[in-house]
Amino acid sequence: MAYKSSDALDLVAFFDDLVRCETRVYNALSDRLRAEHSIVTSQFESLRHLRDHPGARVADIAAAFAIGIGATSKGVDRLEKRGWVVRQPNPDDRRSSLLALTDEGARLVDAAERSATACLAELIGEAFGGAPATVRAFADLRAALERARIGTPTG
Repeated sequence: MAYKSSDALDLVAFFDDLVRCETRVYNALSDRLRAEHSIVTSQFESLRHLRDHPGARVADIAAAFAIGIGATSKGVDRLEKRGWVVRQPNPDDRRSSLLALTDEGARLVDAAERSATACLAELIGEAFGGAPATVRAFADLRAALERARIGTPTG
């Protein structure tokens, strides 16, 4: 953690460390998933969300990841084209579809999750393994930001 000479937390330096760590971990995980499963981190996250939230819509994925609906829809299109996701009619709203994993998509996400867990253990497990307070602090920060709807795209 970065400190100024007065021992006050340097939040700009902390932000810089936080973003650079996230970028490097995300990219390293993408490299592993691409090598072992021919997917990238964003695809893994979408597949995992659909496994854990059956019947989600594109808008639900976008909201969960704080990303735009257009980009999410294009990502789902790619998953559908690869045979991992299907769109089903939404009986409550004909303008949207409900998403479901195919059997192949379910097998893929389960295998990819094992690889992701191993990769993340290598990258950050030791740093956070003995520090549950750090993990809890990030979960609390995320929850506070989500409750306040901070950083949610408008489109």
